[in-house]
Amino acid sequence: MRFAIGDTDFLLDGQPHRVLSGAIHYFRVHPDLWADRIRKAKLMGLNTVETYVAWNAHEATRGTFDFTGGLDLGRFLDLVAAEGMHAVVRPGPYICAEWTNGGLPFWLFTDGTVGIRRDEPQFLAAVGRYLDALAPILVPRQIDAGGPIVLVQVENEYGAYGSDPVYLQKLERMHRDIGLTVPFTSVDQPMDAMLEDGSLPSLHKTGSFGSRSAERLARLRQAQPTGPLMCSEFWDGWFDSWGEHHHTTPAAASAEDLDVLLAAGGSVNIYMFHGGTNFGFTNGANDKGVYRPIATSYDYDAPLDEAGRPTDKFHAFRQVIARYAPVPELPPTMQPGGSGRLATHDDGREARPAPAGDVAVRLDRVVPLAGLLPTITSWTTHETPPTFDELGAASGFVLYRNEVDLPEGGVLTVAEEVRDRVLVSLAGRPIGVLEREHHDRAIALPPATGLLELLVEDQGRVDYGPRIGEPKGLVGAVRVDDDVLTHWTVSPLALDPLPDAAVAVLRGAPASAGETLAGPAFASGTFDLPASGATLDRYLALDGFRKGVAWVNGFCLGRYWSRGPQGTLAVPGPVLRAGRNEVVVLEVHAAASRTVCMCVEPELGHTEA
Repeated sequence: MRFAIGDTDFLLDGQPHRVLSGAIHYFRVHPDLWADRIRKAKLMGLNTVETYVAWNAHEATRGTFDFTGGLDLGRFLDLVAAEGMHAVVRPGPYICAEWTNGGLPFWLFTDGTVGIRRDEPQFLAAVGRYLDALAPILVPRQIDAGGPIVLVQVENEYGAYGSDPVYLQKLERMHRDIGLTVPFTSVDQPMDAMLEDGSLPSLHKTGSFGSRSAERLARLRQAQPTGPLMCSEFWDGWFDSWGEHHHTTPAAASAEDLDVLLAAGGSVNIYMFHGGTNFGFTNGANDKGVYRPIATSYDYDAPLDEAGRPTDKFHAFRQVIARYAPVPELPPTMQPGGSGRLATHDDGREARPAPAGDVAVRLDRVVPLAGLLPTITSWTTHETPPTFDELGAASGFVLYRNEVDLPEGGVLTVAEEVRDRVLVSLAGRPIGVLEREHHDRAIALPPATGLLELLVEDQGRVDYGPRIGEPKGLVGAVRVDDDVLTHWTVSPLALDPLPDAAVAVLRGAPASAGETLAGPAFASGTFDLPASGATLDRYLALDGFRKGVAWVNGFCLGRYWSRGPQGTLAVPGPVLRAGRNEVVVLEVHAAASRTVCMCVEPELGHTEA
């Protein structure tokens, strides 16, 4: 088959074709759930699935690529093809996506000489190696080779960042040189000069917007007089940041804008169809004067919620799509008011019924962070405090140690910036917190002699704007009053995954009484699930806990924070099992309760309304 761009329409084997796409990021969804989410996209009436490709997930270490398990992009695309659907692939190299560092590997920036997203030899050489690694996955899966891929996007909203046509030309050539033959697109917001600055005549321009469809399409047509109109990011919701409200958009209003778009003959990619979750330490951040880390949930108020269940928006969008294209019949469980779960699994087994209710889990084993440090650290010494990047740590936590003698106390100051949050303790006593978003750089220390410990958390690398690629950790010299502290002992904490030795220490700890928890500390507990409903998605509620990280059966769910908006962490069904299951929590402050809950329903937080 052939896919092409005509004067007015996309052409599939020469016939007019409308792209009805929805975004599913394979790297935000447990791989055992990919088929379920793709099938539900088809049931809403979509004929295409779109995904970014997260370069930094695949090449976490320079020169070593991983396309296995949850990063098996080839398998994801094969599942799209198995549903008889097409695919739009957006390999970047920059993707934004509210993903850490906008998808760019942190190691690109360690020597400070690489010029990103422009015509710079070191950057383009690294991109070339990345594209070469993608070639065996993408090239044979193009539509003209019998695969699902019909469009490939070059760069991402480049007009909001820069205007370097030579860079775009070289990037386009690099995509062609690996064997990609399908049409190439660009995407920008249809406003100001973004469409013109972010594209080339050889790239088909598409728009990104979530409202005022008629106006946006008119601006897109002005920038591109011929060819099919397409909104390749139809924003049907929005992402959440810690400390803000949970974003929602009315289903009826979003459906109306979608109707206007389709009535004008436009193609669409719904961003997001299913948002998923920023598992582990993968969330991004924004910094436009104030640092704002993005929450763990990427529910996005999408048609398919974080647990893969259809929302009101799913049914409203499906009704709109049915006016312009045939839609499949919904199984009874997918009808409004149903459970939202498909009737069978891939192998034909009957789906398990919904669980009866929530399960309380007492975390009865507690080990202070210090007790697990031998299993999760690898210490090195440094004259000055190194950044995460200099240590080869992409994310998570790094512990900095220094011996001090302060008979009269003093003021600890970080010369340049804290990135992003520091728990300060001295001689075993917690002192306080330095917060990047508060622009904190100084804290008073009491009189003491002993070990100064700075537990630094990267809360998410900036994914948009000029602060992409900045190093994490303690930036600049650390002083107490006028004295620069030297001779540091430093280690990243191995947390994703937790080493087996660390888990063994937790399991070997004696059960303890009491309800409160003083951090930093790990706490663990077990719970049982019956075979019926054991592997359905659930949510971990940590009421009474303040801030930290949680795992279920060794799978890192991500960060929690009492400031919200979200009050639960998504637990993918495939992570759970019939019989005994285990919860582990790292609480960095304190908890008023050591009982958590495996819940059936999420709590994503308050909305503006």
